[in-house]
Amino acid sequence: MRKFGYFILGAFVGGVLGSSLALLFAPFSGKGFRSQIKEQTLKTMDEVKSAASQKRIQLEKQLSDLRKPAAEN
Repeated sequence: MRKFGYFILGAFVGGVLGSSLALLFAPFSGKGFRSQIKEQTLKTMDEVKSAASQKRIQLEKQLSDLRKPAAEN
């Protein structure tokens, strides 16, 4: 039980120390960082939508090819 207590204490101290260091060495202010995250998120969403659209077109073409009678293939 004693080892578990030391583990919890170490995890807590490590979390506090790590988050403190992350805040101290962050290259952007909070507002700048949020802006960068938003920009990156929008860019990623656009890329995912584009890839999904291309895949949908490809799958629809494959489906239409599969639905054709065997003589036309």
